[in-house]
Amino acid sequence: MLTLEDKKAIVADVAQRAQAAHAAIAAEYRGLSVADMTALRSKAREAGVYLRVVKNTLARRALADTEFDCMRESLSGPLLLAFSGEEPAAPARVLTEFAKEHEQLVIKVVALRGKLLAPEDAERLAKMPTKDEAIAMLMGVMKAPVEKLARTLAEPANKLARTLAAVREQKEAA
Repeated sequence: MLTLEDKKAIVADVAQRAQAAHAAIAAEYRGLSVADMTALRSKAREAGVYLRVVKNTLARRALADTEFDCMRESLSGPLLLAFSGEEPAAPARVLTEFAKEHEQLVIKVVALRGKLLAPEDAERLAKMPTKDEAIAMLMGVMKAPVEKLARTLAEPANKLARTLAAVREQKEAA
């Protein structure tokens, strides 16, 4: 049985995580074994995702006055909350991947930067590139025109060198 102090501590902890988070997901975990939950927590920790099983009344209080206030009405049943502080797609990635192997885990509520999304959007969110992948893609796009300009500027000199080499070979052969 939780004391009032324990409940206040849980609400404060979840509220603090929600304040710093970019995305939040609530998923029903009914039917998962303790070993499955331990594996899920381990994967979440590796991905930098805060995972917490919280009573819905405490979760509603914790989410009040945060970006994820929109989730409060949708919280019902045995749910776990997942928050990401660094990467918005991390909780979706962890939970959708885990749900593929464990049908008992069902994503119920998805919120991104204060906007409520459909549970099906978790899959799309999970497919978003990570921050490092997005930066690499951007750098590739930015680098391509510079490389093409460098090749274009170097081409007249390269063509002249090839022409002179061809003339030299032609004179040597004659």
